[in-house]
Amino acid sequence: MTVPSWQFLIFVLVGAAVFNASSARWWRDGVWLVLNLAFVWSLSQGIMPLLPLAGFLALGYLGVEAARRGWAPRLAVVLVLAVFVWLKRYSFIPGPLLLPAGAMLIGMSYIFFRVMHLVIDAGQGETGRIRVVRYLNFTLNFPAFISGPIQRREDYEANGSLPLGLPDIGLAAWRMLLGAFKVLILSDALHAWQVDTIAALTPDLPLGQRVLTGALVVVLYPLFLYANFSGYTDFVIGAARLFRLGLPENFDRPFGAVNFIEFWSRWHISLSQWLRSYVFNPLLMGWMRRYRSARSKQYPAVVAFFVTFFLVGAWHGQTSEFLFFGLLQGGGVAGNRLYQVGMTRRLTPAGYGALSANPLYRAVSRGLTFTWFAFTLLWFWARWPQIGGLAHTLGVGGSVAAIVGTICGASMLLAVPDLFGVSAEMAGAALRSRYARTAFASAMVLAMAIGVLVLHLSSPEIVYKQF
Repeated sequence: MTVPSWQFLIFVLVGAAVFNASSARWWRDGVWLVLNLAFVWSLSQGIMPLLPLAGFLALGYLGVEAARRGWAPRLAVVLVLAVFVWLKRYSFIPGPLLLPAGAMLIGMSYIFFRVMHLVIDAGQGETGRIRVVRYLNFTLNFPAFISGPIQRREDYEANGSLPLGLPDIGLAAWRMLLGAFKVLILSDALHAWQVDTIAALTPDLPLGQRVLTGALVVVLYPLFLYANFSGYTDFVIGAARLFRLGLPENFDRPFGAVNFIEFWSRWHISLSQWLRSYVFNPLLMGWMRRYRSARSKQYPAVVAFFVTFFLVGAWHGQTSEFLFFGLLQGGGVAGNRLYQVGMTRRLTPAGYGALSANPLYRAVSRGLTFTWFAFTLLWFWARWPQIGGLAHTLGVGGSVAAIVGTICGASMLLAVPDLFGVSAEMAGAALRSRYARTAFASAMVLAMAIGVLVLHLSSPEIVYKQF
């Protein structure tokens, strides 16, 4: 069952009707468990592929209970991490030790975050006893099963019984429609455009056209990825709301970020917040406790940022490309932090604040941030031979020209909202109008109808499903 699809939509609507038929806690827990298990079964359609997942869930529950009772909580964390790495078949593990292929690993990374959060919190005395049904419903939460968002248990429980009136249903439907439009129409069109552009990039093109085509190859992928992943997130947030569950937001206008640190507070927000809580903050606090000199306190965040966002890349995949992707992410945020420290020391905090508020400086900063992210994504979607072929086709001069052109183009285009005084609040206010939403929704329905019925478009795969 893909998300979004007609099958998934029917599954959600029928499931929501049954779920809301009674307000009794036992009823809703039971229905939710059945729906979660049915959804997982639809992805595997067999017992054997599900056994590793079942074993990991059992290990996680035992780890939570052991940590809660004070029985070697650190060992529980290490064991959960080690089994996850083994199940994900990381390349540094010797082949004979790997689990045979065929296990269903969809959703495993997001289950890992939920389980690890429970084990760590239990070891710190922050988690009481969790019933098995509640544990399974939290870890297998079907709207967020395939690609998140990542949610901590306390937020899951706090947002698990929201009111559901007609306005709430209307907003949920709007969010699902917006998500389906992004995935089915926007991401499909951007992906097709990028594929055609890659095919058109040949050494016999004139230099100017070759540079423009190479820049498009790099620029189109982050736009496609945003439409694909944020569209999926919109859809599942709307679907979960029909079950009175509030899922966290995962995106907040990321391409409006003026530096790379801010970018990661707007892109895949639930992932960056989890890593901030369980990797960045402990590293930073450990450094601050160990080194107390005034000079050393300026730089611990640089190391913590690098380690945290290197792990972002390592989490995404098991190959050397993803490790290099992690190095670029970690280097980007660490370099950003070093730059902030250096500029603050040179200009004083007030002077650097004034510079950061300058419209031209902000425009160029946005262009640099977008270009760096687009560049790093080469190691996200391409393999080394493809990247080498792209560099060879463009040449050194062409590559430099493509990067400079991308920075200039992104700086100008991303500054348009500021130039015209259009803020996110103004856009949000316009869409809060029932008439504006109706008109926009009608246009999206028409576009999807044409795409499905006339152009025979099918729902593309969610990129983050593979992680």
